[in-house]
Amino acid sequence: MSGTVTVARRLATRLRAVLPDHATWATMRRSPRKDLLAGLTVAIVALPLALGFGVASGAGAEAGLATAVVAGALAAVFGGSNLQVSGPTGAMTVVLVPIVHRYGTDGVLTVGLLAGLLLVATALGGAGRFMAFVPAPVVEGFTLGIAAVIGLQQVPAALGVKPSGAENTAVAAWDALVDFVRDPHLASLALAAGVAAVMLLGARLRPGIPFSLLAVIGATLLASGTGLDVATIGHLPSGLPAPSLGFLHVGDVPKLATAALAVAALAALESLMSATAADAMSVSERHDSDRELFGQGLANLAAPLFGGVAATGAIARTAVNVRSGAASRLAALVHAAVLAVVVFAAAPLVEGIPLAALAGVLIATAVRMVEVASLRALARAGRGEAAILVLTAAATLAFNLVTAVIVGLLVAGALALRQVARSAALTRVPLHDGLPPADHHNEEQALLAEHIVAYRIDGPLFFAAAHRFLLELAETGDVKAIVLRLSRITAIDATGALVLGDAIEKLERRHILVLVSGVREDHLKTLDALGVLDRLHAEHRVFGATPDAIAYARRHLSTVLADTAGH
Repeated sequence: MSGTVTVARRLATRLRAVLPDHATWATMRRSPRKDLLAGLTVAIVALPLALGFGVASGAGAEAGLATAVVAGALAAVFGGSNLQVSGPTGAMTVVLVPIVHRYGTDGVLTVGLLAGLLLVATALGGAGRFMAFVPAPVVEGFTLGIAAVIGLQQVPAALGVKPSGAENTAVAAWDALVDFVRDPHLASLALAAGVAAVMLLGARLRPGIPFSLLAVIGATLLASGTGLDVATIGHLPSGLPAPSLGFLHVGDVPKLATAALAVAALAALESLMSATAADAMSVSERHDSDRELFGQGLANLAAPLFGGVAATGAIARTAVNVRSGAASRLAALVHAAVLAVVVFAAAPLVEGIPLAALAGVLIATAVRMVEVASLRALARAGRGEAAILVLTAAATLAFNLVTAVIVGLLVAGALALRQVARSAALTRVPLHDGLPPADHHNEEQALLAEHIVAYRIDGPLFFAAAHRFLLELAETGDVKAIVLRLSRITAIDATGALVLGDAIEKLERRHILVLVSGVREDHLKTLDALGVLDRLHAEHRVFGATPDAIAYARRHLSTVLADTAGH
């Protein structure tokens, strides 16, 4: 019973830690006028993106709007960043498309709900801090791969052809291109190219103007005014549907668990990357990772109830929010409120937007996601960083985003281990190295004549480094005694300790006296737990200081020589 009470108390403590407090609400009174203007600006930018990502995910434009409204509002209230804007994103769309193909819209909604539960559990478990360890090349490769996938996903709509249904985006894009060559549909291509060009050129000339919305309005007016034969969004419901769990089929939950894990992992990664970017663009803001995951979890729990898809923090919209002068989370709430007005009052106006125009918006968004300067900098940083970036991007295109991140992390980890292993070294040092001044030359010559040498191990002694030099130690030449100075070992694991023990054993088989000095207390625990120094402890050959070890070696050798002479 006491155990249950303790767990309940810990859970309550964690829940209080991730819920908004008085200080959080107080920030919303900083500068309401700036927040209102920033929120309106972000809503204008977010409208075509929400529609486009909803259509691209396969759940429909109304799902994108519902996600932007519901998830955007809840993540703003309960999230861990004062400047983050959440909603449907291109990265999440990439994950959702194959889920729609396999399980339909109900499957997507169920996956979003399950991902929300996983995110809440992750936040209560305090796992937010671990997301900070994702290396920059993985993030950049991940972003590059997402941009490529988003662009390829828009090819069918931009060319005005029906998607082939292929799960791999590159294959689907190729199929669409083949169909277009057989039966060209130049009107859709012209609209998509025009919208993308206006957005890209406009962003260079006047970054503060919402060219995405202006381009979509212009394309819609042109298509309706000239009677172009292009596909449009079509009917949208006026307002959000009543909350419902009608999509949830309990029997399908086990087979959707893997997809939910992928969605939750992506939501966590992208949201925390976006919050970190917001911190970097502001002066004094610092997000709370666990609160951010909790807010995203609640957002993903609620959005499916209203027909919305999975949501994350949106880097592009968050950047617009910060650059528009947002001072608190009130701006993100205003963004959600403005989009809600569109849902309830302007649905008929949205229905006529050509799908090719939204494809143009997403193609331009994909292009702007690629930071060429960052890619060049990482390429110049070294072949290892470039390899991580390329492999992560390639895995994103070939497989899926979670697999891509895992591949990137594994390669980055392997290269990091290799680098750390290379920093470890075994150095033969003068016997007087680091000792009090004395007539070192004469002393060393005398000791060398007695066949005593000293080696110092620098850096980490672990599985990736130990075999490289410790086995070489065992092949040391004609000596009678070896002093191993271990004070500069920075870290040691079980493998490193066992290899050290193996080297000591091989030396002793050759009748070489081995002495150890300067072992740190925390390293001594590892060595003693594995019995590496048991024999040396028993014979008093483990020393705190090197001079004591050298003195012992001289006495021992003198005794051996005397015994040899006596015989």
